[in-house]
Formats: sequence, C-alpha cells, structure tokens
Amino acid sequence: MTTLQYIDTPAQLAQLCEQIKKESWVALDTEFLREKTYYPKFCLLQIATPEWVACVDPIALPNLDILFDVLYEPAIVKVFHSCRQDLEIFFQATGKLPSPIFDTQIAAPLLGFQDNPGYAMLVSSLLSINLNKAHTRADWSKRPLTEAELEYAADDVIYLCQIYQIMVKKLTDLGRIDWLKHDFAELTNPELYKVDPDNAWFRIKGKNKLTGKQLSIIQTLAQWREKTAQAEDRPKSWLLRDELLFDLAKLQPESVQELANVRGINERSVNRYGRELCQLITVAKNRPPLPLNEKDRSAKKTQQEEAILDILTALVRIRAEENALNPSILATRKDLEELLFNINDESPLLHGWRYTMAGKELVGLLKGQFLLGIESDRLAIVEK
Repeated sequence: MTTLQYIDTPAQLAQLCEQIKKESWVALDTEFLREKTYYPKFCLLQIATPEWVACVDPIALPNLDILFDVLYEPAIVKVFHSCRQDLEIFFQATGKLPSPIFDTQIAAPLLGFQDNPGYAMLVSSLLSINLNKAHTRADWSKRPLTEAELEYAADDVIYLCQIYQIMVKKLTDLGRIDWLKHDFAELTNPELYKVDPDNAWFRIKGKNKLTGKQLSIIQTLAQWREKTAQAEDRPKSWLLRDELLFDLAKLQPESVQELANVRGINERSVNRYGRELCQLITVAKNRPPLPLNEKDRSAKKTQQEEAILDILTALVRIRAEENALNPSILATRKDLEELLFNINDESPLLHGWRYTMAGKELVGLLKGQFLLGIESDRLAIVEK
C-alpha cells in the first residue's frame, strides 16, 4: 500500500517538489470550503502518481509558490476530474492557470459515458470500487485532520491515477486521444475564472420575462450584489437571494421603510445597505435596460424552424452512430437551437472534437454549403 505523505513544513514541500519534477503527469484534487465566503477557502491539495501520494496543507503552508512553479511546468500533465473549481483555486492563488491538463469528466463521454459523469460513477464503472462517502461534508479547514479524513482525501487522487491510465489507453486505441486537446486548452482560458460584476445579470434565470424598469433594476442590483460579495468575501445569497432581486424589481421600493416591508429581506441588510439599494432602484428604473441577448428572448418556434432542427438532429444522429456515441453527447436539441438562432463562439459545437465531428457540417447546412440527402437507403451529407 502506498504511504501517504502529509506535507505541512517548507522542508517537506521542497522535497515533494523534487519528486514532482521527475514525473510526466500527476493527479490533482483540492478540498475547500465556500459556504461562508465568496471565494473558495483552500484547505487541502492532494497529489498522486502510481508510485506515491501526498496531501499538502495550504493552511500550515500559506506560501506554496515553489509548488505552483513546479505544477505549472508545461512538461507535466495535470490530471483532474471536473477541474473548474480546482482551477479556480489555482487562479485565485497565482493569477494564472496550469497547462496542459486532462479532465476525466470531459474525456468520459468519448468512451460511452453520459455527459458530465460524476467521479464516483467513473470509479465504480472502471475500477469496480464503491467510494466511501463518510467524509463528504467534512470541515477541511479544521486542524488536525484525522487519519480517516486524510485517507479519504488521498483516495480521490489514487483512483484518479488509475482512471487516467485506463482512459488514455482506451482513447488511444480508439484514435480519439487528440480529440480532446482543444477542450482541455479552453479550460485554461483565464477569462473563464474572472467574474465581471457588469455581466452578473446574465446568469440570473427568468430575466427574459422582465421588461423595461424591472429588467433595468435586476441588472443594477445583480451588479451591486456581485461587487459587494467580492469586496466583503461573502456568499451572494447572504446579501440578496435571486428571488428577492425579482421582488425588488417588481415592488421598486424607494424608501428604507418600503424596503423593510419587502418579504424576505433581513433587518441587517436593510440597516446596512437599505439607503444604497433604494438609490440604486430609483436610478435604475429611470433609465433603459441593457438589451437581452436573442437567446434570452422567449419565442415560439415556427414549423419551418422545427423542421430545420429536425434536419440538424438527423445529421447529429448520423455522425454519432458512425463514432459509436450517444447523440446527446455530441449535441442536444438545445445545442442545436442555439446554433440555429444565435451562432456564436460560445456554442460547444463550434469547438474541439464536436466541431470536427459534426459542428462544421451543421454550420455548412445552415449556410447552404451542404445538403442532406438519401443515398443507397441511407442519409448522406453532400457538399453543394
């Protein structure tokens, strides 16, 4: 059994860095808390190869610069499962992102798994091991961590090493290992991890049902909430929940007393932010809102549009069948709707292996460059 190294002194950290320098890849995972903060509180970093495993304590070692320097070496592949939150921590700590990476969650659909599979499901399917969930809700910020908690944390990267090796072999055998390069490279785009308060309203569901003053107020309050949460390092929901944003947009209180009468707002928020919120609401309702994106507008599709989507769906089914994939992994109906009504760089069908397999032809169909026909009792895509 591999001995677990617990790294909580500068000397141990330096020795670990020398170990990492000898590797071509390492498996990584993080433990963090963010229930009471806006930014994740970094509590533990797990690192493993097939030969060794270590848990690094960032609370005992607030300066991890030498470790980050080694991990950011481009000669070392960094293996994660569902890496976005892990990379957010790396970006928060250093202002940059490690590369290259391999994400087992992104790779799994190319081996017949569902889209965005959970880690426990992959461990069960590929290793026939049921993960211990006893410490799922552990407080990783407390010290000392128990031996059982450390073993639980280490297991994640120990199994990740095994999953990675299995996946690489299978993908290589299928000739698909290079399909993922673009997808992985996109995950190391710093823009993914920067939150612009001016755009915070984009992520609020239901905003497309608002117009005029209400939409302007939602946009203004969402920006204020994001800025304030960042400045105070507090969860956004502790300031104003989404449903309360909608209530304020509809009720439009102009005084602190009117604000206090809104159901769901707590007294502390009224006392601390009441005057500022009322001023923001008053200004917002007297100016036009920023326009909604076309994809945010609710509109019933015509029969012609539904028919076009059916044709796009047929192409997806053809290419998925050829590559032994579930069509929904290649593109969902929603993905195709976005491509039809709002072709933009955000569509997954315009990037990576999905673009190579079907996206290029889908765009060609929409632009009239390809035709869908029947040849020898089979659907075929023909260049015009």
